Amino acid sequence: MEPKQNEYLSGTMNHLSPPPKKLIVIAGPTAVGKTAAAIKLAQQLKTEIISADSRQFYREMSIGTAKPDAVELAQAKHHFIDSHSIKENFTVGDFEKEALQLLDELFKTHDQLIMVGGSGLFIQAVTQGFDNLPTADPEIREQLNQELAEKGIEYLQQKLKGADPDYYSQVDLSNPQRLIRALEVFEATGKPFSSYRKATVNTRPFESIKIVLDLPREELYDRINRRVDIMVKQGLVEEVRSLLPYRHLNALNTVGYSELFDCFDGKTDLPTAIDLIKQNTRRFAKRQLTWFRKDKGMKWLMANDPHLIDEITKQLSY
Repeated sequence: MEPKQNEYLSGTMNHLSPPPKKLIVIAGPTAVGKTAAAIKLAQQLKTEIISADSRQFYREMSIGTAKPDAVELAQAKHHFIDSHSIKENFTVGDFEKEALQLLDELFKTHDQLIMVGGSGLFIQAVTQGFDNLPTADPEIREQLNQELAEKGIEYLQQKLKGADPDYYSQVDLSNPQRLIRALEVFEATGKPFSSYRKATVNTRPFESIKIVLDLPREELYDRINRRVDIMVKQGLVEEVRSLLPYRHLNALNTVGYSELFDCFDGKTDLPTAIDLIKQNTRRFAKRQLTWFRKDKGMKWLMANDPHLIDEITKQLSY
């Protein structure tokens, strides 16, 4: 019996597949401390970081996007930081394609990789994917852009609220590009944009372990307010002023930039613009949290836990 038993065990061992590669997602609202946590984890795991922040891709936007600084970038290898220009049309679909190609390459030398960011749509694109969205008639987009110019972003926000309340509750309402995309899909098809979001998960050749970092609301809002003050001291106003010739580009229709463009137009004074940046960033953080709560695969941890990295690594055990 002994030889047969050994033969059986040997055959079983030969058919065991290697453990899956793991993508560790560190998500959460702006200013919660994702960058610091990701760097510590990357150092411990001896791995690399893929940014999933839809604004940190752009070379021309640094202060207003709270991009990792030179010291932080030297502590762990980062990808998709300063990878594109605001003059490029870089969509979530482009990011999905490029990020999956990069992951395929990096997993050849790493068993675990880290993705960090607050852009839920970009994280979802990589971990799950999307259905193909219909292409709308260019005339519809032109009409919506005209409505934005004539009636303001609030008009589009209310229009989306009526057409697609589900997506309205999750989208960054300060981003007119996202509002227009959702509205043009609705007007072209009669179906809400949210109905085209993937109901079934695409198969990926890696396992995604998704962590959301959170803080008590008062502490998070205080961190946001202090971060904006630091940005102003670092030269945010000058950075935005240097981008005035490109203000029409979609990448610059975002919190921290739009408010200062209005200030330069004389619509507000500087102290009011700074207060609006803080207020709109707090609102944006709330929407980020709303998005992540809808993903039942997320594991929530407190960013101020002194044993945070240990808690994250517990999620990695096979």
